[in-house]
Amino acid sequence: MPVPFSEQSQRFYYANPYPKISISFEVPMKAWMQDYIEKLKSLHDAIPSEEFERFVAILKQAHADDRMIFTFGNGANAAHASHFATDMGKGASDCLDKPFRILSLNDNTSWLTAVGNDYCYEDVFVRQLKNYAKPGDVVFTMSVSGNSPNCVTAVRWAKENGLTVLTVVGEKRGLLADLADVAIILPDDHYGRVEDAQIAICHMIASAFMEGVA
Repeated sequence: MPVPFSEQSQRFYYANPYPKISISFEVPMKAWMQDYIEKLKSLHDAIPSEEFERFVAILKQAHADDRMIFTFGNGANAAHASHFATDMGKGASDCLDKPFRILSLNDNTSWLTAVGNDYCYEDVFVRQLKNYAKPGDVVFTMSVSGNSPNCVTAVRWAKENGLTVLTVVGEKRGLLADLADVAIILPDDHYGRVEDAQIAICHMIASAFMEGVA
């Protein structure tokens, strides 16, 4: 029978397809929430201001020079890329004398699936860059591990073809941190918290332009 909620814990039940079998465990929810939030605060405090300023400066120069900005990622960072492109292409651009030229490479489902099906998933971003990108453009990619093969493949091509590369990764760094011109390393390997901090960085970048700080 379900147990009532208490201040100390909450019991969860896993309903599985096999009759007469159930799994339960206790989670001290309040303490867990506090721990998560404290670690998230610490992670936000650890965002390096120098690298962040370099990010903003590179994007500001790209805007001034009418360069393209390409952003992409996997999973939550695919959503972050779309979100960031919207905030910069609409929100930040509304506050400037001309719009940012920015494109999320995650948003054309037909193209992504055609490349993934006909070639390989590692090529889903690089083959779009080959269509669009020119020397002097900017790539911004995010990954918790820093080793997402499709991001690494795209970044390697970008570096070989004269693009500037920005990345935000977790503490494992991965190849992306080594390849990027500027990398923000977030000192945590918890996917949720790193992704929380990644979207916070995206919001701060866009807000810097919206609020006239950049």
